Amino acid sequence: MTVMLKDLFSLKDRTALVTGGAGFLGTAMCEAFAELGANVVIASRDEGKCRNAAAALQSVFGKGTHAMGLGLDLLEPESVENCIQVVEREFGGLDILVNNAWSGKKNSWESITEEDWRYDIDMSLNSPFRMIKAAFPMLKARRGVIMNVGSMYGHIAPDYRIYEGTTFDNPPSYGAAKAGVIQFTKYLASFLSPHGIRVNALSPGAFPHPPVREHEVFLSRLSGKNPMGRVGDPHELKGAVALLCSDAGGYITGQNICVDGGWAVW
Repeated sequence: MTVMLKDLFSLKDRTALVTGGAGFLGTAMCEAFAELGANVVIASRDEGKCRNAAAALQSVFGKGTHAMGLGLDLLEPESVENCIQVVEREFGGLDILVNNAWSGKKNSWESITEEDWRYDIDMSLNSPFRMIKAAFPMLKARRGVIMNVGSMYGHIAPDYRIYEGTTFDNPPSYGAAKAGVIQFTKYLASFLSPHGIRVNALSPGAFPHPPVREHEVFLSRLSGKNPMGRVGDPHELKGAVALLCSDAGGYITGQNICVDGGWAVW
């Protein structure tokens, strides 16, 4: 029997929860899920922004799209549990969990404090742990999928020369946390496999936010660091998201998929 690609990529009747789903990259991820027919739950601390993003999805993709915006503080276990309970109540379960949210100061090595370090590790590494623990029963019941968002800086070091003479900094805590996320992904791919749960990481780079793109010198330095000679646009993540989170990627687990213009090959 021929298995069609359109069926493999379809997410009809499945539910995806995306933390940080109203952000720069998270919006593109949520669009990918909506395009493929999934119910989409967009969650972050800014509930109003999430609700607006959900309304925008429904406006673009039509009445058949079921999108919801939820408030979620990833640093508070109670908030995490509440988010999961709402998803279960509204959708009856969860098929896809995307740990995408990030926030933190743009510290240098000289400026970062222990408090900053603890916050960044808590947000970038501990919060995926909290989400996965809370969502595990639902994911187990549906043999679901987890996609953790890493970074190219989780497996290579930043080139300090890119940042010299600019107002931009790359905090040491960011890469350390993302490296942990990539290893945690591999651990989970092994230990959750008996439950039929696939776990992968998506490592983007570089995808600077619009205000950063206005800095011509910095943008030129970033663009020159990969073979493609440019930075990425958010929509260029959609294909990898669709592959990893649908049945099209049904034999892919424990992988760190780099969408970085070839940054790490040089």
